[in-house]
Amino acid sequence: MAFDFSFSDVNWLSVIVSALAAFAVGSLWYSPLMVGKRWQKEVGLSDESMKNANMGMIFGGAFVLNVIGAIALELLIGPESTAFKGLHAGLFVAVFWIATSYGITYLFTRKTLTLFLIDAGYYIIFYSVMGLILGAW
Repeated sequence: MAFDFSFSDVNWLSVIVSALAAFAVGSLWYSPLMVGKRWQKEVGLSDESMKNANMGMIFGGAFVLNVIGAIALELLIGPESTAFKGLHAGLFVAVFWIATSYGITYLFTRKTLTLFLIDAGYYIIFYSVMGLILGAW
Protein backbone atom coordinates (compact mmCIF):
# COMPACT_ATOMS: atom_id res chain seq x y z
CA MET A 1 0.00 0.00 0.00
CA ALA A 2 1.46 3.32 -1.05
CA PHE A 3 0.90 6.29 1.20
CA ASP A 4 1.08 8.94 -1.49
CA PHE A 5 -1.82 11.09 -0.37
CA SER A 6 -2.19 14.68 0.62
CA PHE A 7 -4.80 16.77 2.34
CA SER A 8 -5.68 18.25 -1.05
CA ASP A 9 -7.15 14.81 -1.86
CA VAL A 10 -9.61 15.03 1.05
CA ASN A 11 -13.26 15.56 0.16
CA TRP A 12 -14.16 17.69 3.17
CA LEU A 13 -17.91 17.46 2.62
CA SER A 14 -17.82 13.66 2.64
CA VAL A 15 -15.66 13.78 5.80
CA ILE A 16 -18.24 15.92 7.61
CA VAL A 17 -21.18 13.85 6.35
CA SER A 18 -19.51 10.56 7.30
CA ALA A 19 -18.57 11.95 10.75
CA LEU A 20 -22.19 13.00 11.28
CA ALA A 21 -23.41 9.58 10.11
CA ALA A 22 -21.02 7.84 12.50
CA PHE A 23 -22.27 10.14 15.25
CA ALA A 24 -25.83 9.08 14.41
CA VAL A 25 -24.80 5.41 14.56
CA GLY A 26 -23.45 5.98 18.08
CA SER A 27 -26.58 7.81 19.15
CA LEU A 28 -28.70 4.85 18.09
CA TRP A 29 -26.29 2.08 19.20
CA TYR A 30 -25.88 3.45 22.73
CA SER A 31 -29.53 4.48 23.09
CA PRO A 32 -31.91 2.63 25.45
CA LEU A 33 -33.51 1.11 22.32
CA MET A 34 -30.35 -0.86 21.61
CA VAL A 35 -27.48 -1.50 24.04
CA GLY A 36 -27.43 1.73 26.05
CA LYS A 37 -28.72 0.39 29.35
CA ARG A 38 -26.55 -2.74 29.15
CA TRP A 39 -23.47 -0.62 28.29
CA GLN A 40 -24.24 1.74 31.16
CA LYS A 41 -24.39 -1.23 33.55
CA GLU A 42 -21.18 -2.77 32.15
CA VAL A 43 -19.19 0.47 32.61
CA GLY A 44 -20.76 1.21 35.99
CA LEU A 45 -22.49 4.50 35.20
CA SER A 46 -25.65 5.33 37.11
CA ASP A 47 -28.57 7.26 35.67
CA GLU A 48 -27.58 10.12 37.96
CA SER A 49 -24.00 10.24 36.69
CA MET A 50 -25.30 10.19 33.12
CA LYS A 51 -27.52 13.20 33.85
CA ASN A 52 -24.67 15.15 35.47
CA ALA A 53 -22.21 14.68 32.60
CA ASN A 54 -20.91 17.63 30.61
CA MET A 55 -22.71 16.61 27.44
CA GLY A 56 -21.46 19.58 25.42
CA MET A 57 -17.88 18.56 26.04
CA ILE A 58 -18.58 14.85 25.49
CA PHE A 59 -20.55 15.25 22.26
CA GLY A 60 -18.39 18.10 20.95
CA GLY A 61 -15.21 16.15 21.67
CA ALA A 62 -16.68 13.00 20.13
CA PHE A 63 -17.61 14.87 16.96
CA VAL A 64 -14.11 16.35 16.62
CA LEU A 65 -12.62 12.88 17.07
CA ASN A 66 -15.08 11.49 14.49
CA VAL A 67 -13.87 14.10 12.01
CA ILE A 68 -10.23 13.17 12.69
CA GLY A 69 -11.07 9.48 12.17
CA ALA A 70 -12.93 10.30 8.96
CA ILE A 71 -9.97 12.28 7.63
CA ALA A 72 -7.62 9.39 8.35
CA LEU A 73 -9.97 6.87 6.73
CA GLU A 74 -10.44 9.16 3.71
CA LEU A 75 -6.67 9.38 3.28
CA LEU A 76 -6.33 5.61 3.67
CA ILE A 77 -9.05 4.90 1.11
CA GLY A 78 -7.56 7.38 -1.36
CA PRO A 79 -9.04 9.49 -4.12
CA GLU A 80 -9.75 6.59 -6.51
CA SER A 81 -12.42 4.83 -4.53
CA THR A 82 -15.73 2.99 -4.65
CA ALA A 83 -18.37 2.28 -2.05
CA PHE A 84 -17.10 -1.30 -1.78
CA LYS A 85 -13.48 -0.18 -1.30
CA GLY A 86 -14.57 2.27 1.38
CA LEU A 87 -16.68 -0.34 3.16
CA HIS A 88 -13.82 -2.82 2.96
CA ALA A 89 -11.33 -0.29 4.38
CA GLY A 90 -13.71 0.66 7.20
CA LEU A 91 -14.30 -2.98 8.13
CA PHE A 92 -10.59 -3.74 7.95
CA VAL A 93 -9.66 -0.85 10.24
CA ALA A 94 -12.45 -1.63 12.72
CA VAL A 95 -11.99 -5.39 12.94
CA PHE A 96 -8.21 -5.72 12.68
CA TRP A 97 -7.01 -2.58 14.44
CA ILE A 98 -9.71 -1.13 16.67
CA ALA A 99 -11.47 -4.30 17.88
CA THR A 100 -8.20 -6.11 18.48
CA SER A 101 -6.83 -3.12 20.40
CA TYR A 102 -9.96 -3.00 22.54
CA GLY A 103 -9.68 -6.75 23.04
CA ILE A 104 -6.13 -6.50 24.37
CA THR A 105 -7.02 -3.60 26.66
CA TYR A 106 -10.16 -5.33 27.92
CA LEU A 107 -8.24 -8.53 28.66
CA PHE A 108 -5.71 -6.70 30.83
CA THR A 109 -8.31 -4.48 32.50
CA ARG A 110 -10.58 -7.49 33.00
CA LYS A 111 -13.60 -5.97 31.28
CA THR A 112 -16.42 -8.28 30.33
CA LEU A 113 -16.91 -9.99 27.00
CA THR A 114 -20.28 -8.25 26.85
CA LEU A 115 -18.64 -4.82 27.04
CA PHE A 116 -16.11 -5.84 24.42
CA LEU A 117 -18.88 -6.97 22.05
CA ILE A 118 -20.83 -3.74 22.61
CA ASP A 119 -17.87 -1.43 22.04
CA ALA A 120 -16.18 -3.41 19.26
CA GLY A 121 -19.53 -3.92 17.53
CA TYR A 122 -20.11 -0.20 17.60
CA TYR A 123 -16.78 0.56 15.93
CA ILE A 124 -17.30 -2.12 13.32
CA ILE A 125 -20.62 -0.55 12.32
CA PHE A 126 -19.24 3.00 12.78
CA TYR A 127 -16.23 2.57 10.48
CA SER A 128 -18.18 0.48 7.96
CA VAL A 129 -20.75 3.25 7.55
CA MET A 130 -18.04 5.90 7.50
CA GLY A 131 -15.99 3.98 4.92
CA LEU A 132 -19.04 3.31 2.77
CA ILE A 133 -19.90 7.01 2.64
CA LEU A 134 -16.32 8.13 2.03
CA GLY A 135 -15.76 5.51 -0.67
CA ALA A 136 -19.04 6.17 -2.45
CA TRP A 137 -18.56 9.94 -2.48
